Amino acid sequence: MQIKGEAKLVRIFVGESDLISKTPVYERIVLEARKAGLAGATVFKGIMGFGGRSRIHTTKILRLSEDLPLVIEIVDEVEKIEEFIPIVDDIFEKADCGGLITMEKVEIIKYKANRTA
Repeated sequence: MQIKGEAKLVRIFVGESDLISKTPVYERIVLEARKAGLAGATVFKGIMGFGGRSRIHTTKILRLSEDLPLVIEIVDEVEKIEEFIPIVDDIFEKADCGGLITMEKVEIIKYKANRTA
């Protein structure tokens, strides 16, 4: 599979401790992205941040934060990303957690899936 040209980048911001049933929200989002046939997803762990309640989450405090910020990035064709957004919204609703979804246009220079692995 190859993708080239105009695409969408979606960034999904969640807390590390957000759960849907007993599964982390970030994990459910990545698994749903795979099930939807998206090109890929990456989860980044933040070392400091705050969200809607303005509560600081950081690794600097003596006790380790149990709710560090996470960002999930997914890039794919416009239509596939737009079809995926309601799935993420449903996950947020079922988990009853906060979160943020942003989307922007990107240009894919080169993407080629390695099918030998």
